[in-house]
Amino acid sequence: MANREDNLKPAWGKGESGNPNGRPKGSKNRATIAKYWLEIEQKAKNPISGDEEQMSQEDLMTLAQIKKAREGDTAAYKALMDSCYGAPVQQIEQNNISIDLSELSTDEIRDILNDGNERETGEA
Repeated sequence: MANREDNLKPAWGKGESGNPNGRPKGSKNRATIAKYWLEIEQKAKNPISGDEEQMSQEDLMTLAQIKKAREGDTAAYKALMDSCYGAPVQQIEQNNISIDLSELSTDEIRDILNDGNERETGEA
């Protein structure tokens, strides 16, 4: 029975590629494929207006998300708001103090820095 650690080692040596030929020419990445399918249009009933319309898959999914949000799904509402207006940025409280270090000795500066570290870590 093989050692379990042997499974973790790559099958190729140092300086040797696991994919020497690289990605095939003309192959599409996942984003390109997804965009293609999201742009495919079909005739469907608009759940908001009730009209039969020619809509892309992206339109249909967005309308479905709006419908869910209107029915009270808060996750759908949040996703729509973040998509439209961007996700809120978390605010970080920052207290800056200004100290003139030019006239302090190295030991005094070290004491100031150690005092700040003790407050952050809760050590006394």
